[in-house]
Amino acid sequence: QGLLRSDSIPEVGEDAAATVGVAETLSEEEQDELRKELAKVEEEIQTLSQVLAAKEKHLAEIKRKLGINSLQELKQNITKSWQDVTSTTAYKKTSETLSQAGQKASAAFSSVGSVITKKFEDVRNSPTFKSFEEKVENLKSKVGGSKPAGGDFGEVLNSAANASATETITEQTQE
Repeated sequence: QGLLRSDSIPEVGEDAAATVGVAETLSEEEQDELRKELAKVEEEIQTLSQVLAAKEKHLAEIKRKLGINSLQELKQNITKSWQDVTSTTAYKKTSETLSQAGQKASAAFSSVGSVITKKFEDVRNSPTFKSFEEKVENLKSKVGGSKPAGGDFGEVLNSAANASATETITEQTQE
């Protein structure tokens, strides 16, 4: 009967003036009934809290016996959460999109590498580079003399640098 009433029952911490107004409209009998119901609900809450505490203690004991600790629980929760995330449509679509983007980026980098290699080949085959290479060859033959011309470009540059260093040392000793 008291639960079906449309009158509002003040919550904990509500204004005292509002409480007085509601209490004045209730009959003594209704107030007694509500007080009994209040005591009953408070007792149920206390009982439920005790049951919950006992269940939590029992749970902790079971976990201890099984060797489950907080770290393992955290790992299991993370694993389950990750599985939940990876099974979503959004994750699958994002993963697929990123995979395609990665493949396109890889192809682009490969293409850039090919272009750079071609440019180096073009430079090496250019008349300017050939002229420079010939000048280095001539310098080598003038300085080294005894070695046959040819070899790779790196060897030619190294021997030209060595010859130049030798000429500088010889000039310094003669002075």
